[in-house]
Amino acid sequence: MIGVLVISVFVTLLTTWFLHYFKYEKHLNKIKGPRAWPLFGSALQLGSTTEFLQKVLESRKEFGPIYKVYVGFAPPVIVMSDPKLLEFVMGSTKIIDKASNYSFLHSWLGRGLLTSEGAKWQKHRKILTPAFHFKILEQFIEVFDSHGNILVQKLEKEVGKKSVDIYPYVTLCALDTICATAMGTEVNSQSDSESKYVTSVKEMSRIVIQRAFSVFKMFDFFYQFSKDYQKEREALKILHGYTDSVIQSRKEELIKTNGHSKDTEDNDEDSGIKKRKNFLDLLLQYKKDGQPITDKDIREEVDTFMFEGHDTTAAAMSFALYCLAKNPEAQEKVIEELRSIFGNDKDRPATHRELQEMKYLEAVIKETLRLYPSVPFFARNVHEDVEYDGLILPKNTTLSVQVYALHRDPVTFPDPERFDPERFTQEKQAGRAPYAYVPFSAGPRNCIGQKFAMLEMKSLLSKVLRNYELLEDPEHKLVLAAETVLKSANGIRIGLKKRNF
Repeated sequence: MIGVLVISVFVTLLTTWFLHYFKYEKHLNKIKGPRAWPLFGSALQLGSTTEFLQKVLESRKEFGPIYKVYVGFAPPVIVMSDPKLLEFVMGSTKIIDKASNYSFLHSWLGRGLLTSEGAKWQKHRKILTPAFHFKILEQFIEVFDSHGNILVQKLEKEVGKKSVDIYPYVTLCALDTICATAMGTEVNSQSDSESKYVTSVKEMSRIVIQRAFSVFKMFDFFYQFSKDYQKEREALKILHGYTDSVIQSRKEELIKTNGHSKDTEDNDEDSGIKKRKNFLDLLLQYKKDGQPITDKDIREEVDTFMFEGHDTTAAAMSFALYCLAKNPEAQEKVIEELRSIFGNDKDRPATHRELQEMKYLEAVIKETLRLYPSVPFFARNVHEDVEYDGLILPKNTTLSVQVYALHRDPVTFPDPERFDPERFTQEKQAGRAPYAYVPFSAGPRNCIGQKFAMLEMKSLLSKVLRNYELLEDPEHKLVLAAETVLKSANGIRIGLKKRNF
């Protein structure tokens, strides 16, 4: 009896899978891809997070810049690293909703800017855009500098060692910076070298991607019986507790300053808050027809920006330091540029104008983001059948933008594994397809904080470089891990030597 039941269930699952498969194949049969096995699809070929990016490059080489992947019973994924298709998808005002597996982030980030859709996304994007006006960003320069000074002090104890994992230091600095600027609150995380928040972010990033790769964990029913489910619960207590404390701290600051925590902009002209209205202030003080944003919505946006605003820049800065340590000739060009701006003064704070003058350092950051994009892939969902170049992209299909593979296209970037900031001279950028390089995404859902991030990275990197010579550890090879933000599973190690600036 049990055997008959098992066979019946198996046959039902097999039939369901084949119906699901052929439903999409009638449109996608012209697109190549790895073999899809019954029930599992190509899931077993995806590999671990440390194997995934290399497998994407191999698949691109075998199947081309557009190929398909089936994972279990989920709708197929169209993997894209073709600039023309990306321009069509990312430039669209219709294909702007994130893929279904972004729901794995909902327990953490809710429906903030990263994961929200439709009218809510448009409303919140409009509310928050003023927080990134250049006049606001100019006021953050001194904050970047002060936290950069702390980073320089913390790194001093690592001078003379063979190498140090630079990532934890840079991450805590980036967390302090995002809280002090966008949230208006000092959290002093650089003084807490064992930050539970940072550890929990790392744990959640791992869990989210592993769920997307797992035929079983992608289903909530099976996931709740896994060890990762319990780890997620523990991490969320820390993450939400941390952001709640940041919000409460800022509310108290506003009460001290204004005598109230929420008000309309009209009453803020002389309060001092109008002068420096940051990301969190805009949320706390916003009213539409007398109705403020809910506390839940505020928490979701703060969770989103705390995560995206520190982890992405921390990864980019850490990889940039690593690239400069490996390429001393590029490091020397950065130093020449910094000396032309600061003379021999290694301590003077940079002005907003001086950060704009750091053109070669900007090229270094851009080339770092080419090789090591902070977000190595992201995905959109197709809500209705879409026609592109004679193909039908069926409703519910996931469109996966593989930034890591796109940036290593040898046609666009010859000798793609070589670190070469000269790729980002004005002349070379002008001749490049607009969607061939998208470290901050592009189109309507591009990164709202990219100008903020570039100023922060220039400020902190220039501060470190004016104080330390970066040295390569020849024994250290990066083990890249494809998580929500690109990481190195074995750290990002460099040597430090006091610089004679």
